[in-house]
Amino acid sequence: MDQSFAIQDTLEKGDTCLVAVQGILVSPYTNESRLVGLVKNRETLAIFLYKHRRMAICADDVSLDEIIPLAEGVIIQQVMPAEGFYVIGTDVTLRIKSLDIDIVMQLPFGSHTQEFLRRVNQPIQEGLPAFPSQQFVWLRKYWQRNIPSVNSLFLNNMNYEEERQLSGLDINLVSDLEADKMAMNGQWIKANERVDPSRSPQMSVRHNKTTFTDLVRSADVLSANKAEMVPFTKFGLRDNLIKSELLKNEDTYISIQNYRFFVGTYNVNGQSPRESLQTWLSQDSEPPDLYCIGFQELDLSKEAFFFNDTPKEEEWFKAVSDGLHPEAKYAKIKLIRLVGIMLLLYVKKELAVHVSEVEAETVGTGIMGRMGNKGGVAIRFRFHNTHLCIVNSHLAAHVDEFERRNQDFREICSRMQFAQADPTLSPLTIHKHDVVLWLGDLNYRLKDIELEKVKKLIDSRDYKTLHKFDQLKQQIDGKAVFEGFTEGEIMFQPTYKYDPGTDEWDTSEKCRTPAWCDRVLWKGKHITQLEYRSHMALKTSDHKPVSSLFDIGVKVVNEELYKKTFEEIVRCLDKMENDCIPSAALSQREFHFKDVKYRQLQVQTFTIHNDGQVACQFEFIRKLDEESYSKPWLRANPSKGFLTPGSSMQIELEVFVNNQTAAALNAAEEKIEDILILHLDRGKDFFLSVTGNYLHSCFGSSIQMLCYMNGYMRDTSEETITQLAQMPLQMKDNFLGAEKPAKIPKELWMMVDHLYRNASQQEDLFQQPGLMSEFEAIRDCLDSGYPESLPGSNHSVVEALLLFLEALPEPVICYQSYQKCLESIGDYSSSKEVVSMLPLHHKNVFKYLISFLQEMLNNSEKNHLDIKILASIFGNLLLRPPPDLPKPSNSDKRRCQEFVQQFLQPEDP
Repeated sequence: MDQSFAIQDTLEKGDTCLVAVQGILVSPYTNESRLVGLVKNRETLAIFLYKHRRMAICADDVSLDEIIPLAEGVIIQQVMPAEGFYVIGTDVTLRIKSLDIDIVMQLPFGSHTQEFLRRVNQPIQEGLPAFPSQQFVWLRKYWQRNIPSVNSLFLNNMNYEEERQLSGLDINLVSDLEADKMAMNGQWIKANERVDPSRSPQMSVRHNKTTFTDLVRSADVLSANKAEMVPFTKFGLRDNLIKSELLKNEDTYISIQNYRFFVGTYNVNGQSPRESLQTWLSQDSEPPDLYCIGFQELDLSKEAFFFNDTPKEEEWFKAVSDGLHPEAKYAKIKLIRLVGIMLLLYVKKELAVHVSEVEAETVGTGIMGRMGNKGGVAIRFRFHNTHLCIVNSHLAAHVDEFERRNQDFREICSRMQFAQADPTLSPLTIHKHDVVLWLGDLNYRLKDIELEKVKKLIDSRDYKTLHKFDQLKQQIDGKAVFEGFTEGEIMFQPTYKYDPGTDEWDTSEKCRTPAWCDRVLWKGKHITQLEYRSHMALKTSDHKPVSSLFDIGVKVVNEELYKKTFEEIVRCLDKMENDCIPSAALSQREFHFKDVKYRQLQVQTFTIHNDGQVACQFEFIRKLDEESYSKPWLRANPSKGFLTPGSSMQIELEVFVNNQTAAALNAAEEKIEDILILHLDRGKDFFLSVTGNYLHSCFGSSIQMLCYMNGYMRDTSEETITQLAQMPLQMKDNFLGAEKPAKIPKELWMMVDHLYRNASQQEDLFQQPGLMSEFEAIRDCLDSGYPESLPGSNHSVVEALLLFLEALPEPVICYQSYQKCLESIGDYSSSKEVVSMLPLHHKNVFKYLISFLQEMLNNSEKNHLDIKILASIFGNLLLRPPPDLPKPSNSDKRRCQEFVQQFLQPEDP
């Protein structure tokens, strides 16, 4: 997940976060997570370190902890393990040293780290600015606002230089002794040492031996010999042609070799490890070559729900490391976690040299796509010459929510994208791998069968009959999910739900029906499942762990044959005529998207065919004076590509209207119209016409507009919509000679009234997302007035309500009152006065929503909501800074939540 957006959200106008990577700040006593960003202002750069207690999605999720200007005196070194070797896929440890800072950061192996190192190299090669320098005066605002207590030698000298006006004076603050220390510890980064993802990572920093302890038993590391891996590098015409021909002729230089994979999944119900995991992880006589271990519900606390740090990660990591097979030595390749969903990848020490291109990503499928209590984590990597993707997911709970589970699966598949080492290449999705292993608590239950019959079939071990009632089997048979995946025959009893500490079925008040929630599936060639089993000996959780043992055929490169094939391809390329002009034909150049709706994707496709004599490369290019190749509601997928002579490719044009684009379309300031330019490298340009009609929606329309609108959006003429969109905030009652306006938008009333009547006592409200299909039905109902009552579940109505508030072009607390609200926090009377000065309809909406939330809190014993949860969700929806102001600091965003929280507190009698 790209977390540079969270850092960018904290920056002032003119400052840009070039790249961000999440790492670990290493100290002798404790390790703490940090978000590291490289920030640029004009020609100078600085490394920003942020503390963060949750997934970094926005500025509110991070807190600036340290700033390191890239100026003379800064040293960046790679710290090597004590063994003196580096293994592909392991984390990269850096020492960052300036005149007043000396820290060690552990960064995850992958494209984000490589891009961070590449961008740090460049200014060092070109020469860092002198120290101190007024070029860095832009940093002062961050020091003073976010870390005012810092005793920064750099800041002090920058202030001193300014006061003394030492223009033109060469100040060297680095002593000879300090320079000697630098020489002993390492050298400057050399920018011409590039990180090549197709080779063993030759870092562009000097190596330095330092002893670090790894929790993995005997996790030795070796120098990687990458000659056996096919080196695919840049997005160049010749490189891509070579790559294409190598893939076509792959059978001439590879052989298939089997490796043993252990895949395990365990929902631990928020518990800490209390028993050895060897009965799960080391049951087989022969040690596996690779371990893929997934956990769910690592931590069930409210803090873990909203924040990212938990001590349970370290506890279970150590438990796994201690439980690995004693007959082999393993190296940890990667750990990735999203709230309570964690995935670990280990490989035998002697096989680590064959692992490369390691990437990890997360996808939260919680409400509004922001909560990570449900979702998936994944690790992709290259083993020899086979590309593998391991996915660990925790899908939506409850028996009747199988459609929500199906949607979670589809969201993970569509949103899980792995950056490639070459940033010009499109990200890889889950399905673009040779082998996919999918594990986790998929939460599919048994359907249409009585509890007593379930237990009777279990007692008789008639799992084949019982499996017919399994929702996952039914959904797969109906091709609703996991199309192309395989699951082995289930010959073990359901793994959920047990009384913790026992092998007894659930005896709680809910008395859950047993189910096979915990599953392992696979997709790909040369895969043989040897075992599929549960492990009843472990009793910590209300789930039992599951494991699957595979023999997977991996493509191993014969170096001599590969070299011969490669050289033959190059010889053939050299014979090609360089002056041939690329040529292509398009199947269609005009596209019309009918009835485009808010947050409803429309896709049209066309084919590009290479009808020339040479390979061609294409790319959509931006028009003059435009920032992107398309309008923000339009995207081409792929936006660039490569075609050999005679080959074709299908390109999708996607139209999707979101919060950023809905307001202009609703106000008729923008239309579904665009011209795309498809450019052939060394060839001609094609012009594609995109048109369509947008169905106006209450989502993205103003409060004022909706209050004054007679009838529903779909029944209102475009002329009236345009007129209403131009209304000022303060209106007279006789505007347009219309009937008396509504006090609040009827669309808002319909959603809130529905929840008040049907959901006041419902658990997980505002925490569990709804179904997209149900949201679309709710949107259509609000825009057309049909049907009379809102369709869908309460969770879907909640999500629609939050999206409605988020999409308002003018928030409930108007932009002009934003600063006054922040200033009034702590003084409830002043805060109420600010609200009283809002435009009439905005004031009505605010009071209406607060009354609704207070009613929800009155039922907190049953719905389990509290003030902090609601203030956290609604604070930054009701109160947002004007778009022309600098982006708010973390403290400002917290104050928005505090402002709303004041109104949710019970008033003194």
